[in-house]
Amino acid sequence: MSGGRGLAVDVRETGKVYGTAAGSLVALDGISFAAVPGEFLAIVGPSGCGKSTLLMAIAGLDPPTSGEVRVGGRPVRGPVTDVGIVFQTDVLLDWRRVLDNILLQIEMRHLRREDYVGRARRLLTTVNLSDFADRYPFELSGGMRQRTAICRALIHDPPLLLMDEPFGALDALTREQMSVELHRIWQDTGKTVIFVTHDIQEAVYLADRVLVMTPRPGRIAEIVEIDLPRPRVSSTRESPEFGARVARIRHIFEQYGVLDKA
Repeated sequence: MSGGRGLAVDVRETGKVYGTAAGSLVALDGISFAAVPGEFLAIVGPSGCGKSTLLMAIAGLDPPTSGEVRVGGRPVRGPVTDVGIVFQTDVLLDWRRVLDNILLQIEMRHLRREDYVGRARRLLTTVNLSDFADRYPFELSGGMRQRTAICRALIHDPPLLLMDEPFGALDALTREQMSVELHRIWQDTGKTVIFVTHDIQEAVYLADRVLVMTPRPGRIAEIVEIDLPRPRVSSTRESPEFGARVARIRHIFEQYGVLDKA
């Protein structure tokens, strides 16, 4: 994989420093990792450790101050167009119906809307929202709104999906249901996913590998392999193997003082 060819994402010694009134603030320091096509990679860490900053650097929306980021083998020099992004808030437009919210990205990319209507409806079927295409966002539950946001991120068929705590605002039961739904969507589409979360169990349930970050300045403390069988189902969370990987990540956070030792 010389030069990052064959990698979906290649982050090399990446750092980010912000200038503030009080001086320089180091958000990221020497981050290096790679993701292969089709991999589900989760990033966990405490608040303020630079998880979202890292995701925005990969998307080309907030360039690093040192190191390099490559997506699809190409250096990131500005906003990456061939990517889908899902944020913690769904940012749906309340005056547009569900189908029109999904197609907004097509309009913004100056693509032919009529070429994507069929795909939008197929995506809605995939997330069990086919009966809600003509509803407005205020008529949807939180989970339904986030499923709509995922459809919007996938409408242009990007190979890479970046997700910044997409279920953080949902209640615990809906969050668990959405994790199951996302796992199924990922298996059906084969996208590369980089998923930021605070939730250790969520990361272990979804990911092939979990990048565990330190408190600020954000560094990678460890990359934990999650070699649990797929497809994963709700009962996966009850297995001893699942518990062991959750415990491993908790132990890393205990070492850095993020969690109190039991």
